[in-house]
Amino acid sequence: MMDKTVRLGFIGCGGNSRGHGRSILGVEGTEIVGLTDVSQDALDAFKEVVGFENDVPTFSHHREMLSAVQPDAVVISTPHTLHFEQIMDSLDADCHVHTEKPMVCTVDHAKQVIDKVEETEKHLMIGYQRHLQSAYVYCRNVVQSEELGKANFVTAHQCQNWYRNQQGKWRQSLSLSGGGQLNDSGSHLIDILLWILEASPSEVYAMMDYKNCEVDILTAMSIKFDTGALCNISVVGHAVGSMHEDFTIWLENGTLFVREGKVYREEQGTGRIEVEQENLPQSENKDQAFVRLIRGQRTENPIDARNGLRVIQLTEAAWESAERNRPVKVDLG
Repeated sequence: MMDKTVRLGFIGCGGNSRGHGRSILGVEGTEIVGLTDVSQDALDAFKEVVGFENDVPTFSHHREMLSAVQPDAVVISTPHTLHFEQIMDSLDADCHVHTEKPMVCTVDHAKQVIDKVEETEKHLMIGYQRHLQSAYVYCRNVVQSEELGKANFVTAHQCQNWYRNQQGKWRQSLSLSGGGQLNDSGSHLIDILLWILEASPSEVYAMMDYKNCEVDILTAMSIKFDTGALCNISVVGHAVGSMHEDFTIWLENGTLFVREGKVYREEQGTGRIEVEQENLPQSENKDQAFVRLIRGQRTENPIDARNGLRVIQLTEAAWESAERNRPVKVDLG
């Protein structure tokens, strides 16, 4: 795979997928060999936006594409509840998989995916790009090295105009989304929290407001970890304006702040100081990282199936807590 052209098929050709397409074609030695979508308009728009010198075969079902063009790898960017079947079929077709978040929408499906990855010995990478962004990699390195001591408390919040912008679309249909804002953009907060801390959540208490929708729009969530660290997560799907996200980690001897992609550090007596770019790890594009992974140019998968399992374990516990209106234990079995 190191020297040969990497042939990729796309499952789902909506707006998000087109960004993947442009990134993939920016990597030397890659070729998009098949496109799948139920919408002809989406297929046509993908071709126009991404740009192709040659025509690419299109399909209305992913199994047809997998059989006809036999790609080396696939990029999945479809409604959330469709991921599981598409992932399993792609792995069975001897393909590496790059899937958008969330990986799947149930813990049972996540465990089946992990088993299938181990059985097929293929790579599966999830589109949680914060694992590759310099600010978050820096925070993880500081926390894991304990150079500022142990983490005591974390707050994370995210807000966007999701309630209005997604009305009438698949993200607010439970059968296609598998859940609301927490399972969509909010899953990025859960993922990066778990990845930076590398700690196991033991208990969660969540309150949710559905705003007369099928799925959750607002989430207020508190978590206790096995290390003793505490966390508050706020997912605000009924906001105005553009998306905004904050992430703060209080450690024994300092604090880390992530604000609009920049990271700040404060220690006793120093005040809050921005960490200069030259002191941050280098960021990496997730699509390029995926190609490097399947070529053997990366020794470690930066966002593997176990990250997807951890996210849905905590998400399911949050849904259960909100339904029962009490704290619940997080089942990590």
